[in-house]
Amino acid sequence: MRLSAEYELLITQKWILTPEVEVNLFGKDDAELGIGSGLSDVSAGLRLRYEIVREFAPYIGVDWRQKLGNTADYARSEGEDTQETQFVIGFSAWF
Repeated sequence: MRLSAEYELLITQKWILTPEVEVNLFGKDDAELGIGSGLSDVSAGLRLRYEIVREFAPYIGVDWRQKLGNTADYARSEGEDTQETQFVIGFSAWF
């Protein structure tokens, strides 16, 4: 099961701050894929965008992800980090 939520906070009519959170839960262990049962990982992000026009908006942001429980144990056994932070830049567009 995946639960996610995001909300748009209007700072001004052009500047919009969007926090988002996502949680992944699994019913059983899958060692081949490196996924543990229960609460597997949590991720959170924060994006600031500027709407040049409603259909086109560049943004900057940060994403954070943490592996938990057995998923973190699988990652550690493979020599991977259980936490990561990424800085993002891009644009959203729709037609």
